[in-house]
Amino acid sequence: MAAIFSKAVDAVVALFSLIITVAAPLFDSQVVLPRSLYPAPLVNIYRWFMAEFDHYLVADPPPFFRGLVWLALALLWPVCVANLYGILARRRWVATTSLVAGVYMLTYLSAIFGEMLGSGRATLKLVLLYVPFLVFAVTLVLRGLCPCPELVTAVSSVASSAQKKRV
Repeated sequence: MAAIFSKAVDAVVALFSLIITVAAPLFDSQVVLPRSLYPAPLVNIYRWFMAEFDHYLVADPPPFFRGLVWLALALLWPVCVANLYGILARRRWVATTSLVAGVYMLTYLSAIFGEMLGSGRATLKLVLLYVPFLVFAVTLVLRGLCPCPELVTAVSSVASSAQKKRV
């Protein structure tokens, strides 16, 4: 049962990491870089997104939002690339990268939700767009704080081997 839960958590972490790995350079970066750098189809998707969700922060980004996007491009994107590799290659350090990504996302989302709910400008559709990312963030933090069952088994077998040798 624990192995199934661990694999489900890893699948959620991998999905989040894949979304950020693709979306950050192709779409999020359009908030801070000139749109003339992007092909027309990507700009059209970006414009559709702004209109569909009435995303006023993306349409007219305030300085704090631009800063969050720059931080996401500089920190979150490479961490998510590493996370995706770490999960697929079953690296132990993926707990650390998951924790970093999760804490970043919780910080990012607290600023976004604070602005959206505090300003009264956000639509319910826009707020609901960010709820899955809140679930992702909590899952990332839990993945970072809770050891994988495979690692616990490996550590306990090494510990028991060490105890047997002493006897």
